[in-house]
Amino acid sequence: MDKPVSYLQKHGGITKGRVERFLTNGQWEKVNLNASLYEAQVSGKPNIELEAWSAPEQERPTFEHAVKQSFAPIETGHTFGPSWSSHWVRATLQVPVEFEGKEVRFHFDPSCEALVWSAEGEPLQGITGGGGNTKHIDFILTSKADAAEPKRVLYLEVACNGMFGNGEGSLIKPPQENRKFALAKAELVVLNAEAWSLRHDFEVILAMAKHLPQNSARAWQALATANEIVNIYKVGDQKSISDAHAVSAKFLAAKGGDANHQVYAIGNCHIDTAWLWPYDETKRKIARSWATQIDYMERYPEYLFAASQAQQFEWLQTLYPSLFKRVQEKAKTGQFIPIGGTWIEMDCNIPSGESLARQFLLGQRYFEANFGQRSKVFWLPDTFGYSSQLPQIVQRSGAKYFFTQKLSWNNINKFPHTTFNWIGLDGSSVLTHMAPANTYT
Repeated sequence: MDKPVSYLQKHGGITKGRVERFLTNGQWEKVNLNASLYEAQVSGKPNIELEAWSAPEQERPTFEHAVKQSFAPIETGHTFGPSWSSHWVRATLQVPVEFEGKEVRFHFDPSCEALVWSAEGEPLQGITGGGGNTKHIDFILTSKADAAEPKRVLYLEVACNGMFGNGEGSLIKPPQENRKFALAKAELVVLNAEAWSLRHDFEVILAMAKHLPQNSARAWQALATANEIVNIYKVGDQKSISDAHAVSAKFLAAKGGDANHQVYAIGNCHIDTAWLWPYDETKRKIARSWATQIDYMERYPEYLFAASQAQQFEWLQTLYPSLFKRVQEKAKTGQFIPIGGTWIEMDCNIPSGESLARQFLLGQRYFEANFGQRSKVFWLPDTFGYSSQLPQIVQRSGAKYFFTQKLSWNNINKFPHTTFNWIGLDGSSVLTHMAPANTYT
């Protein structure tokens, strides 16, 4: 396919630009798929009543302490701040009668991070507000609303920092100490399920068109399919969504042959124990992240998730004991996979052999005591280099495998292998895998 054989191929760049706008916000959102993503939306009273209490200074109070405080009414547009402060929101929610029989979600966007708590004090799910593709602001309130739905109360622990701390303009810039975050959204919604399914299909098809080898037949087929979907869709016409969804389903159902690979995906939150935020915020990030994963496991029994660093498990055990018990329960079913074998994901260039040995000693001891077994995988995706003592230490700790990738970021020397046996100073060997994608989560 060296020469273009159609108008689509001759002007591929123009077509890609067109189909990308099918999902964008801004000037196109009232005429593209975004205009059809919701069947219904309500905000404000009487359906949503919001009250807030702000913790003093940079205190991070417990749920039991926070809910006893005096809350004052707030509305969307309310500002939380400054950086690193904590604010508790009490949301009293009344599902409209017309939502009967529907799955209802609560959208809460504080433009920063938050943790959803039940009225009884159970951490339920993390929230990531603001812009970008990391945004996650929806909480499933009920999978099927009743005709006489009772009022529900949720608490939201708002943390005044973004996913990557409080630097502005660049991840590695110093934090802005007086950042403010506006409550951008608080509403109850009913999704247009087929429109969302089409959106997810379209995201995959568009990625194939952009990232597969550009002269491959499959890349051109993906672009043609995306273009056809855009042609079919009409705002306000549910049948056009169904017709477009049929086109995407047909494309994604195609198989390359009997020798196709089976690809498995396992979730992971790469949480730096110390990076762009205080240690106390690391502890809350763990709860926000892992509560979300437990929720996924409840709704999708086939979902698997791996997490490393015994220190993070111990923090969860101390500060969020009920959530830690749920993690233990999911570990027994094989859905939540403690991994790594070390106390934290450590540097491996400066520490001594004794320090590295103690990482495994304390880490494996913790996993064995709390999850009944040692980790078989030494998991270290984010360290720039590795001591040649490690294969021996890994093997002696009871682990058999090593997963990493950070060497791929070297801008001078390209590491030549992906799966190989790494042999250490004493001849010990550990089967090692470096992700060929050259990145991690």
